[in-house]
Amino acid sequence: MQQAQTIEDTVQGLGYQFVEASWAAAGLLRVTIDRADGAPVTVDDCERVSRQLQYALEVEALDYKRLEVSSPGLDRLLRTPEDLRRFAGQAVDVTLRMPFQGRKKYRGILQPVSDEAAGEQESSYSIAWDEALLAELQRGRSGPNTNKAAAAGRRAKLAQEPQELRFSMAEVREVRLVPLLDFRGRKS
Repeated sequence: MQQAQTIEDTVQGLGYQFVEASWAAAGLLRVTIDRADGAPVTVDDCERVSRQLQYALEVEALDYKRLEVSSPGLDRLLRTPEDLRRFAGQAVDVTLRMPFQGRKKYRGILQPVSDEAAGEQESSYSIAWDEALLAELQRGRSGPNTNKAAAAGRRAKLAQEPQELRFSMAEVREVRLVPLLDFRGRKS
């Protein structure tokens, strides 16, 4: 598709990573970008890409009514093997296409891909977790309205030993970063 290629070439020509482009209702074109250096995308980055895309889309006579350029966000989807390698060591939520041991959703730390697996065509990825890790992730997301009795019941059901889930890109519906935010402020 020439439209997507034009957008991707323009974004990459400015030194950013092209994540995706989607056309929505009423002529809205959404373009998602990321920075190659791993720094967060700023409003200035979005403005720079937006201005350049306006010129490129006009030259190519591509039809759109509104253009929206944004970052993938804190809870970004990991879509490619490069994304999975880049975010190794981060907390992720994995949603499988088919249930495994009665569950489709898993949370853990994305493990680095071994050098020998990186060369395979269909690489295998994995997440690891244990009770302490899940409790730490829960504390990072909990707020004043957390149901403490339900949380205690979930903790009691968690396995004590470390666990691992291996998967391929074909087996997952989505892999998403877990945003860890702290709104409590600084401690003196």
